Amino acid sequence: MAEIKNYTLNFGPQHPAAHGVLRLVLELDGEVIQRADPHIGLLHRATEKLAESKTFIQSLPYMDRLDYVSMMANEHAYCLAIEKMLGLEVPERAQYIRVMFAELTRILNHLLWLGAHGIDCGAMNILIYCFREREDIFDMYEAVSGARMHAAYFRPGGVYRDLPDSMPQYKVSKIKNQKAIDRLNENRQGSLLDFIEDFCNRFPANVDDYETLLTDNRIWKQRTVGIGVMSPERALNLGLTGPMLRGSGIAWDTRKTQPYDVYDRMDFDIPVGTNGDTYDRYLVRVEEMRQSNRIVQQCVKWLKANPGPVITDNHKVAPPSRVAMKSSMEELIHHFKLFTEGFRVPEGEAYASVEHPKGEFGIYMISDGANKPYRLKIRAPGYSHLAALDEMARGHMIADAVAVIGTMDIVFGEIDR
Repeated sequence: MAEIKNYTLNFGPQHPAAHGVLRLVLELDGEVIQRADPHIGLLHRATEKLAESKTFIQSLPYMDRLDYVSMMANEHAYCLAIEKMLGLEVPERAQYIRVMFAELTRILNHLLWLGAHGIDCGAMNILIYCFREREDIFDMYEAVSGARMHAAYFRPGGVYRDLPDSMPQYKVSKIKNQKAIDRLNENRQGSLLDFIEDFCNRFPANVDDYETLLTDNRIWKQRTVGIGVMSPERALNLGLTGPMLRGSGIAWDTRKTQPYDVYDRMDFDIPVGTNGDTYDRYLVRVEEMRQSNRIVQQCVKWLKANPGPVITDNHKVAPPSRVAMKSSMEELIHHFKLFTEGFRVPEGEAYASVEHPKGEFGIYMISDGANKPYRLKIRAPGYSHLAALDEMARGHMIADAVAVIGTMDIVFGEIDR
């Protein structure tokens, strides 16, 4: 009996890069992909619809849960859209803090992407290396917001609070003695800014370690070079952004082309690829981590020299200070009204986007003058990237579909929003 070579394979939804939320229907000729049809909607968040019944401030924590690897980057776009509609001025110090944490979030995102992409392609150790640095950034998140992941730290008009003057320290336990604890607390003696500065000084050497493991590794190159090639023209036509677009050689970065907050004062380079393959996109993201580190160092230097307010003094949008609340019943009532009834945004519409770690993340908002959005539309970068999966996977083997999904750095919280 003749062997049947053409068949359809249900790839997932158990795939490790998409933990049960991507179903990929592959049409195969033997092991070669002829067509890849992504089925989405298995993780339905309904964030856009939920926002219509929440006040502007109540919807902010939903942003953290969209792309749950780039939490503060999502908050950033949401706050910029509200500020655009209100015509709100953000204090300079708050803008620097936002830019600093946006870049720390970029590093945070790329570290998880690198560790997971490495595992997808058979490199096991890289995840442990990447998680070592991720823990430090989570400590920064926790020090500033009280939460390790879903920070809700950016607020319309600035940020929730100023940077703390001290870092939380490890304590002696049954597992660790005083000597081990002293070693862990070595770089936690000063403020949060001191801790971030120490991290930035160490981080380039850590990135060198990642490159030692992968960049010239022949197995890594066999799995990534020439896989998922995307020409510059097709990348533009399909709406790719971020490293997916820059990997194809197009130097588009909204931090440079449409700067927001204080990005126009930052000195950094835009890395671009030449071949538009999975390997180039790896190199682009690795270099982006180095450039983000440069931006963070510039922010730390400025923040150490320039104290000041970190949120607008417009109390229709921002709560009064703790001191004011304790001395005035009027201010206390205003605080409760702000967090229960919210604030009203004038009728109109606005679109604000940020250079999210995965690409252009945008918030399009319509207000009818109420205390909640009339409509909210989220422009998620991963949605457009997933639409390109069919084109990128055709002609490759089944195993290469894993590398193609990995190179997109997709997170379904934002795709199934």
